[in-house]
Amino acid sequence: MPYWLQLMLESLGPLLLAGLKFTVPLTLSSFALGLFVGLVAALVRMFAPRPLSAIVRFYVWIFRGTPLLVQLFLIFYGLPSVGIVLDAFTAALIGFTLNVGAYSSEIIRAAISSVPKGQWEASFSIGMSWLQTMWRSILPQAGRVAVPPLSNTFISLVKDTSLAAAITVPELFQAAQRIVATTYEPLILYIEAAAIYLAMSSVLSALQARLELRLGRYGGYMEARA
Repeated sequence: MPYWLQLMLESLGPLLLAGLKFTVPLTLSSFALGLFVGLVAALVRMFAPRPLSAIVRFYVWIFRGTPLLVQLFLIFYGLPSVGIVLDAFTAALIGFTLNVGAYSSEIIRAAISSVPKGQWEASFSIGMSWLQTMWRSILPQAGRVAVPPLSNTFISLVKDTSLAAAITVPELFQAAQRIVATTYEPLILYIEAAAIYLAMSSVLSALQARLELRLGRYGGYMEARA
């Protein structure tokens, strides 16, 4: 068996284990929390008084205008200087959540804005409150519009979690770095890590395509009934 193949087979287990223990939980947790932050931020920006919407606009401006790696460094290495010490995983979770929240807020805001105003008027005319209208009518329609860009955000987040290695989170990429430090074979190990990321992204892209197709059929059915 060639040396490079033997090395890849021996390192595959540790890489996959690091992915399951850190990369996957970090991705899922950050995306779920970031989606919630994005939804709240979008609603505040659209419907809250100007002082609150200005704060949200400032938050989105900061996190969309600065590199994610810098944000992680500020949270993990910068906050201890003011007495806030976080472990690596928590710092990464906060950084990814705030970053995803900023981007998803713009996606959700655009999706809600795409719902015709007549939907609001029709809901109010049958006695729905603002909250009922948002929950039962507006968000379901906006969700169908937001699925493609939010899916792209999720796939990008899977790859972006590799940046957590820079703040010592022992995820997939740092596991590869540790093996490289003992084997001195960066080309083989980094190709293997890249292949794992590529496989995960490919699976998620296929799932995204199926979800979009299903939502497209559902939307077409509903429009035909209307």
